[in-house]
Amino acid sequence: MALFSLGMRPFYLLAGAFAALAIPVRALQYTGWVPRTEAFWHGHEMLFGFAFAVIAGFLLSAVRVWTQRETVAGFGLATLAGIWVAARVLAFFSLPAAVAVDVVFAIGLAIAIGRPLIASGNRRNYFFIALMLGMGAASVGFHANPRFGLGIGLDIVLLVMAVIGGRVIPMFTNSGVPGAGAGRTKWSEFAAIGSLIALLAADLAGLEKAAAAVAAIAALAHAIRLALWRPQRTLGKPIVWILHVSYAWIVVHLALRALAGLELVAPTLATHALTAGAIGGMTIGMMTRTARGHTGRPLEAGVAEVCAYVLIHAAALARVVLPIVLPAGYLWWIAIAAALWSAGFAVFTIRYLPILARPRVDGRPD
Repeated sequence: MALFSLGMRPFYLLAGAFAALAIPVRALQYTGWVPRTEAFWHGHEMLFGFAFAVIAGFLLSAVRVWTQRETVAGFGLATLAGIWVAARVLAFFSLPAAVAVDVVFAIGLAIAIGRPLIASGNRRNYFFIALMLGMGAASVGFHANPRFGLGIGLDIVLLVMAVIGGRVIPMFTNSGVPGAGAGRTKWSEFAAIGSLIALLAADLAGLEKAAAAVAAIAALAHAIRLALWRPQRTLGKPIVWILHVSYAWIVVHLALRALAGLELVAPTLATHALTAGAIGGMTIGMMTRTARGHTGRPLEAGVAEVCAYVLIHAAALARVVLPIVLPAGYLWWIAIAAALWSAGFAVFTIRYLPILARPRVDGRPD
């Protein structure tokens, strides 16, 4: 089946459908209209469910390109996807049970990407194996201390986005926008990635004040990095600007996290700048682009794609900015953000179901 011929196919669809359904459930729980699940269900599932599925789909597809070796497909891929689904179902009834299955999923994913990476000697990307195992460890940490586990898991996802973003956003910008001149410098790359590693280390050590200071430095480093990519030159190319706008939310997240350390803003605003803005935007941008590329379609965003992009970033604005500007309407902003987010990923899922479930349009194998 075409659906299980490449990792991104099932996992992008699962992630999109899950994102479209899980956030409205959480909004209804938050407003008291439906019974609540276990505490921290929302955070756990959006991180170890939604975000991890997108990362899995991307890496299983990217590793095949990086190594020119086959990654898991067919029955093996269906089994890996089934493990992910099982964890999502269990999470609704028992988060500890879901955590155990998530660890199995993390180990399975690490093996699935690790075998071709090691067989091909692709040392540059070995660290992704460790990061996937790190996600499994963070899930275990969540069982012991939910806030700690979620924080470490988010740091790992942030690091993955920064590494992948640094590799592909300048390249996509220059190839998609002739004369864009997106560039990088060694010191800006070192500062951007190094500051996030330092932030992860500070969080692992439980050094809250140090983490806030590192976040402030990281915000500046990533703002400079983004400026070097010339985002202002991508406005006429939605499939490119979506990545720049999404990356800008990383800067916002880091700045808000520094302010939260000084108790000037609520920590949840910093968290949602990362989750709703950066993760939501980056995933929708990368899923549409890589899905089109890997199925033989033009790298152009149509009406459905642009609609999804706008909805996701409108959701992030409603969740992060409006509570700061008009705090009295906090519950309304949550409900509006949930509706916008759900609509954005529903548009993606409906649009890309026939694309990802069918063979490539150019007749080539995946």
